[in-house]
Amino acid sequence: MADIIIVDDETDVAFMIADYLQAKGYRIRTASGGAELREAIAAAKANLVVLDLNMPGENGFSLARWLREHHDTGILMLTGADSVFDKVAGLEIGADDYLAKPFSPVELEARIAAVLRRRMPKGSNGADALPAGQFAFGTYVFDARARNLIDADGVAIPLTPMELDLVAAFATRAGQVIGRDELLDLAPPRGDEPFDRSIDSRITRLRRRLERDPAKPELIKTIRGVGYLYPRR
Repeated sequence: MADIIIVDDETDVAFMIADYLQAKGYRIRTASGGAELREAIAAAKANLVVLDLNMPGENGFSLARWLREHHDTGILMLTGADSVFDKVAGLEIGADDYLAKPFSPVELEARIAAVLRRRMPKGSNGADALPAGQFAFGTYVFDARARNLIDADGVAIPLTPMELDLVAAFATRAGQVIGRDELLDLAPPRGDEPFDRSIDSRITRLRRRLERDPAKPELIKTIRGVGYLYPRR
């Protein structure tokens, strides 16, 4: 579960973000400016800082530069102006992403999840960085409650319900071999989807959608004579 600090001098905005993200399972702290941010991060490290750009006194650019110099934390910058100059300047300082106000809380959460995934240590399964109900699936994240699969840029991948059932089976059983018959039970056809009893055909189609090289799958491994496996990362 990720620890996030929200830095915004507009307390109503900070509390709105905090309430939404806490409901999604994140640990949240708030700060109204640079002094409170320094105190908060000195007390306990954070996985990510959501940082408002336009604040009185020390602005977001200055704080982002300080964070990059002293702490290894993700930075998502917020601004009231959708300015290309501000975006480029923020990214050059070291921000991981940028979002203009007003924004949808759903988009904010997707961008936060994308930043956290990109910053996962190599070989980590990311379990500690994801909120409850979300599961790493390679560079993707499966959200069991929203029933969608999000890529590294926070974009939902269009999948059929049956394909999402397969993703759910693998993402929630990392490191476990799942037999063909069990997969057929876990991912039955729905609606107008064809009733294809060949689980191998379904896996082949899913690999074409998600694998970088379907001929050399990394997400869904074939265990000859047994079934399939999503390797624990």
